[in-house]
Amino acid sequence: MKELKIRRDRTPAVLRKLAKEESDPRVTRRILAIANALSGMNRAEAASSAGMDRQTLRAWVIRYNAHGVAGLADRWAGGRPPILEERQQAELLEIVLKGPDPDKDGFCAFTRDDLVAIVKQRFGKSMHATSMGRLLRRLRLSRQKPRPSHPLKDPAAEAAFKKSPACAEVHAQK
Repeated sequence: MKELKIRRDRTPAVLRKLAKEESDPRVTRRILAIANALSGMNRAEAASSAGMDRQTLRAWVIRYNAHGVAGLADRWAGGRPPILEERQQAELLEIVLKGPDPDKDGFCAFTRDDLVAIVKQRFGKSMHATSMGRLLRRLRLSRQKPRPSHPLKDPAAEAAFKKSPACAEVHAQK
């Protein structure tokens, strides 16, 4: 197995001083692990002292050799791009705010599954209902859920109950 050399443009003492000045604790551990390896500690011990395994230290040494101390910082890649482009998100927001047409659509509020179907039909893109919920939260929309209603309820009996004297007493106590 070929031994991986560590660049020696900084001494272990200089690296330790840099580690003290570093604000990111993850970078500090990486600098200290490399300083320990440079000062003669074997790779397994140097890695263990910094809370990582030997293979992880090897990866950080490669980055240190290529980019110096700046290479020891985490590089955020930005994550997965959104399913819908900004224009499409704006159009979806407009659709949600406008709401469905009860006469045409047969319902008075969109569910996440309804919106997933709209996205599939309009933009040709698939997404899960959970992803739709996350997107709606990012668009600053709150979850609206109708009150449950019994399918056999009698609207006339409900109206008569609201007008009864017993019901009036309950509302007066609140």
